[in-house]
Amino acid sequence: MNGLLKFITCGSVDDGKSTLIGHILYDSKLLYTDQEKALLLDSKVGSRGGAIDYSLLLDGLMAEREQGITIDVAYRYFTTEQRSFIVADTPGHEEYTRNMAVGASFAQLAIILVDAKQGVLIQTKRHARICSLMGINHFVFAVNKMDLVNYSQQRFLEIKEDIDMLVKELSLKNSKIIPVSATEGDNVTKPSENMSWYQDEILMTHLERVNVSESVESTDFYMPVQRVCRPNHNFRGFQGQIEAGKVVVGQKLFSLPSNESALVESILVGDKDAKEAVAGQAVTIQLDREVDVSRGCVLSDCENLPVAKNIVTTILWMDDEPLHVGKDYLVKVGTKMIPAIVKDIEYKIDVNTGEHLSIAQVTKNEIIRCEIEFTEKIVVDEFHKNKTLGELIMIDRISHMTSACGVVEHIETHGEKPYFEKESLKAKGYIFEEFYFNLENAFLSRTKTKDKTYHVGDSIPTEGDSFKYPDFFDILSVEDSVAVLIRNAKIADIISIDVYEYGGLPVLDERGFALHIKSQADVDNYLYEYKQLSSDKKMTFVNKWSRFEGYRRIVCNDNFWMI
Repeated sequence: MNGLLKFITCGSVDDGKSTLIGHILYDSKLLYTDQEKALLLDSKVGSRGGAIDYSLLLDGLMAEREQGITIDVAYRYFTTEQRSFIVADTPGHEEYTRNMAVGASFAQLAIILVDAKQGVLIQTKRHARICSLMGINHFVFAVNKMDLVNYSQQRFLEIKEDIDMLVKELSLKNSKIIPVSATEGDNVTKPSENMSWYQDEILMTHLERVNVSESVESTDFYMPVQRVCRPNHNFRGFQGQIEAGKVVVGQKLFSLPSNESALVESILVGDKDAKEAVAGQAVTIQLDREVDVSRGCVLSDCENLPVAKNIVTTILWMDDEPLHVGKDYLVKVGTKMIPAIVKDIEYKIDVNTGEHLSIAQVTKNEIIRCEIEFTEKIVVDEFHKNKTLGELIMIDRISHMTSACGVVEHIETHGEKPYFEKESLKAKGYIFEEFYFNLENAFLSRTKTKDKTYHVGDSIPTEGDSFKYPDFFDILSVEDSVAVLIRNAKIADIISIDVYEYGGLPVLDERGFALHIKSQADVDNYLYEYKQLSSDKKMTFVNKWSRFEGYRRIVCNDNFWMI
């Protein structure tokens, strides 16, 4: 018996997705007696003159039955002699594209239905792109309603030509095109007498035989940590699902992003001790010493997994609210949930042609490529290398709704471009960037500036919409151990913070916040407290020493309150 197959059906509205799956369940004798009786009874009052309406097996919502469309994602589980299946029947209407994307995120294979009368439509192309974006590598294009075109081989070949062009355009790895009639059952679970010209595999045979096993992403072991288990003072275990490789007792593992190492002391699979565990298993791993590990960290036997703060991603925007550059979201990568800001929108992908289009604002159901910056470095990888560490969702911080899903295309592993630089001294920051507060949606955003690095001698902007600085002041970046001396609106010098001496000028941090520093003693206390700082006390430290309203301010115009 072949392994479990998880697949999705998608296509345009009324292409027959629910009918197709309903027919598979009915013909395969996979219905309980009461289900079959209910189906026959419901069909008598339906729109097919009393003939069996197979879509009723999946369209469970009243609104779906009234409109004759699928709205929610319907999951069905069934087994044949050859294989076990989980199928997701998804909406075809553009309004419910995000529902369809949810179904695609779990699938290994996509059945995309094409109406034989209408051919390849924009929604067909949209769904194929989204399935490809979600990492689906196996496609079946079912040319449905062949009974309505008199089972014409010529019509099938015309549509096949368009599908072949789409397959080539999207570089789909494995695809098959099958002519079917979901209503009449032709080539669904048994060969069609009406299409003797088609001699290849029928749909059900292909589903039972197709090999969807993927090539191993990596032989290296890695496990995103889902939970830290502390039942008592003597036990500290790290729980999660192994995504790749194998782990054994005594093996050396690295905790990322901290890059600390330790040996595996014990492995629990459920509540049973094990000497080893492999990809796909949920485990608890105990290490032989204390290391910095929390939810969102990754345990791996490879210390070279990418750790980065900036990524380029392709996303499907699913929110009713438009996406704007500068707005921040919660982003979930693996088991890590982290605030992030959309720094730039590179382009929109036309679902019909694949063309890259310039765009300033993104609306629902659009596919875009954009740049995202996390608030700190995390373990992240390109999707084609590590699926679990390369797929993400974006969550609105106000409504907590899922705003987008996508994949990581590129990561910047060489470190972010410094804001200030002199030889080996480099400092981050955003002191000259604008902050905006959107009154209607109550969110802060930060505008993207050109990737400029300031050096000694460069002039700096002292006034903008949301900031106004003096011509003479100092900047202390404690995280980077750098001090920047501003004299007459120019950078006079960039020095190590260890040799900085207070000279009576205003002191700011790299964000543009005024610091409560009025003497050399204040400088010494500020640096001392930072060196003693634990990660969970950072906000307390900032609140004690920093003052936002010193040089940044609130301004109002037609669209925003500016801060």
